[in-house]
Order: sequence, then structure tokens, then C-alpha cells
Amino acid sequence: MVKQTIQIFARVKPTVRKQQQGIYSIDEDEKLTPSLEIIVPHDLADGFVNNKRESYKFKFQRIFDQGANQETIFENIAKPVAESVLAGYNGTIFAYGQTGSGKTFTITGGAERYSDRGIIPRTLSYIFEQLQKDSSTIYTTRISYLEIYNECGYDLLDPRHEASSLEDLPKVTVFEDPDQNIHLKNLSLHQAATEEEALNLLFLGDTNRMIAETPMNQASTRSHCIFSIHLSSKEPGSATVRHAKLHLVDLAGSERVAKTGVGGQLLTEAKYINLSLHYLEQVIIALSEKHRSHIPYRNSMMTSVLRDSLGGNCMTTMIATLSLEKRNIDESISTCRFAQRVALIKNEAVLNEEIDPRLMIIRLQKEIQELKDELAIVTGEQRTEALTDAELLELEKLITSFLEDQDPESRLEVGTDMRKIHHCFHYLKKLLNDKKIHGKSTVSSEIKDQDCQEPLKEEEYKKLRDLLQQRDNEISILSEFNGMGRGRRQRKGGEEGRQPRR
Repeated sequence: MVKQTIQIFARVKPTVRKQQQGIYSIDEDEKLTPSLEIIVPHDLADGFVNNKRESYKFKFQRIFDQGANQETIFENIAKPVAESVLAGYNGTIFAYGQTGSGKTFTITGGAERYSDRGIIPRTLSYIFEQLQKDSSTIYTTRISYLEIYNECGYDLLDPRHEASSLEDLPKVTVFEDPDQNIHLKNLSLHQAATEEEALNLLFLGDTNRMIAETPMNQASTRSHCIFSIHLSSKEPGSATVRHAKLHLVDLAGSERVAKTGVGGQLLTEAKYINLSLHYLEQVIIALSEKHRSHIPYRNSMMTSVLRDSLGGNCMTTMIATLSLEKRNIDESISTCRFAQRVALIKNEAVLNEEIDPRLMIIRLQKEIQELKDELAIVTGEQRTEALTDAELLELEKLITSFLEDQDPESRLEVGTDMRKIHHCFHYLKKLLNDKKIHGKSTVSSEIKDQDCQEPLKEEEYKKLRDLLQQRDNEISILSEFNGMGRGRRQRKGGEEGRQPRR
């Protein structure tokens, strides 16, 4: 079990030249936790509750400034989580921030250059690279891609996604089992044997995402998306299977509806996005309070799906994406405040091991058969069906190897089947009778051989006769001596019996 708080990182998006740069500073003292200080301009201070405050300071595990590339982000944030997933622990990485702050670029990446690949494609490459190196373990990789749009779940890997309107697609629903484990109905799992297959699934899902143009971002993602990698591993001959899942989450933009300047369908989308993020914040706040007994996971679909990731069996990492332009200072401060609350949550990641159900069934069937055989021995009931020729031949081979084995500790293991036990005894009896017949013929042949030999010489015959006479004399002497001793003991006992009593 690994107990640790959710790891939080900050990434600052490069500033567009046309926009005015906000004032911020990053303190990366090796002795202290890295901190980000944001300076509030005087002309924006009126919008805050405490308008006298001029700077805000927030602590993170690490802060990546505008010059950080995608490789650096993966190596420091995603790679440790991917390694824990390969070891059998659940993992989650989610990006949080306002529209246009770089969440999708961080999680999925850009399409223009190969070096712009995000966390998802780089993680897939790393995982399959590690799987190829480990030839001693059997791995199974499956992919799912869930979209939560207007508080309804949709399968981004559904082949009907492009041909049908969103309302016509089957909705993904959440239900709990008695052990409070979350299951997603109508969400397909696609097996990926290679990195190429997994990347094709990612491309298909990204093509189906709900994207629209807003004043904040020309290609704003209007939904929350969860790309999941389900990894199963098993060593040959072992009954233990490890299951681990990695959620890579791209949340929709977290900005105020009034600031977006949208209406109609986009306004409805923004309301749902903010509502689900509000419920996510409620869960975060409830988890950070020590004596809180109820955690409102069921308020939204996203918090239900991420139940394990927030305060459960998971190693979770959050990336706060920040657009520190002057006009976005208030949203950036709100994002950093949310990250500070997330950092208070503790997760307990447990190694996910279980017995393979198929091997368990085989083991139980064998145990049932052994119990039936044992019961048959106790009750004396035998099976009516006869043993096959192959079974009889196998038994005879076992008996032969048992008889030829010189080890005194060797045992004849034929199970508890009474039919096999009886056949073993019959076969041993047959072998013994064959040996007796063969032994008689050997004795008779020896006698014949002796008859063919020359008669004993006279001197040898005389020696044997004298030796026999000597043994007879010794026996007679010993017998006589033994009789005399017994008579003396009887007389002595009689004399003692006639002595007068004193």
C-alpha cells in the first residue's frame, strides 16, 4: 500500500504577443517547495473580495514555465505514474484550467509537429516499449475513451459516432456494485496489441470530440474526456493476475460564463461544464476536511467515474494549466486555489492482484473431484463406468516405473479412484504370479544343470558325513546337559519345600 497526497504541478502557457503579459515570479529554491507568485494589477484588484491584496503565492511540486517542452512534461509528470501502473497500481493524471490555457495540448498534444505529442501518445509509446522488453510476463492492453458532454456519457470509440447524431448514440451510464466499485455500461473496451493500434484508437476518439469556437479559444473542447488504459499482466504458470488502469483526463475549460460571452448552445454547454466542475470542487473540499463523513461523489457523472482517483485506490497527479496574461489573472488565481485544495487529499494505492478466475475454476473442479473420490472410498461406492484403454496403459506405466525406482521413499500416486486402485492390485498380482512361474522354471533348470555335473568325489562325501555326525553328537550332548540341569533345579525346589517352618 502506498499512501500519498495528490501530486500537483503547474504549467504556464506561453503568452500571445498581442496580449499584455501578467506579472508573476517562480521561486525554485532547492531547500523549499517551489512556489508561484502572481501579482495582481491595480486596475484588476476591484474584482476581488480582498481588493487590498496585491500578490498571491502558491506552492507546487514543480512549476514549468513557458519554455518547458512536451518531453520535459512527460518525463517529470507522466512517466512516474506510468511506471506505477506497470507495477500494478492504478493511476490518474488530469489537467485543470481555463479555456485556452493548454489542457488539451498538455494531455493530447498538437498535430503540427511530432515533438508536440502530449502525455497520452507519449505514455502509450512508453508502456508498449516496456512491455516488449519484459518477455517473461503475458500482458493484455485495452483502451476506452469516454466523453462527458452536458452531464451525459458517450463512447468516443463507438463506430456509429460519426454517422449518428450525439443524441442517437447509446449513453454511457454509471452503476455501483455491492462493494461500491464503479462500472460503466455501454463503454466499449478495445484491445490494442501494438502501439500503432492504441494510437489509432486515440485518433478516432479525438476526431469524435465535441469542439467549438468560443471567444476564449478557437477550438475549445466542450466536454470532459477520459482516456483509459487497462493493463493486465500474468506470469506463465502463475494463478495471480495484476490489473491496473490509467486515466488520462482532459477537463473542459473552467471559466466564468459571463466572461465567455457566449449564448445559445454554447451557453448551455458552459453551464454544464461549470456545474460539473463545481461538483468536482465540492468533492475536493469534502475530502480535504478530516471529519467529513459523506463525500458527494454521486452529484455528477465525472466525480462518479473518478471516484477511485480522488481519495481512493489510485496514484493521482494534477496539472494546473495557467494562462498568465493580464486579462486571465483572476482565472489563473482561481485555478491555483483549486490546486492547493487538491494537494490536501490523501490516496491509498493498493497493488491490484487477484486469482485468475479460470485457474480458480480448474482448481476448484479438481478439489471437488478429489472430495468425491475420498467420499467413494469411505462409502465403498464404486463408479460403474470402466477405465479406458489409455487410462489402463498409463496406470501400468506408473506401476512399472514405481517398481523400478530404487528410492525407498518413492510412492505410487494413482489418486483415490477405486477403479484405478483395484486395477493396480490386479496388475501387481499378475506380475507376482508371472515371477513365480518364471522362478520355478529357473529352479528346475538349475537342478537339471546340477544333474549334468560330475558326481561328488569320495573324499568330499566322507568329510560331509563326518561333519554331520559331529553336529549330531553336539546336539545330543547339549540335550543331555540341558536335562540334567532341569532335574537339579526340581530336586532343589523339593528340598526347600520340605524344610520345617520356623
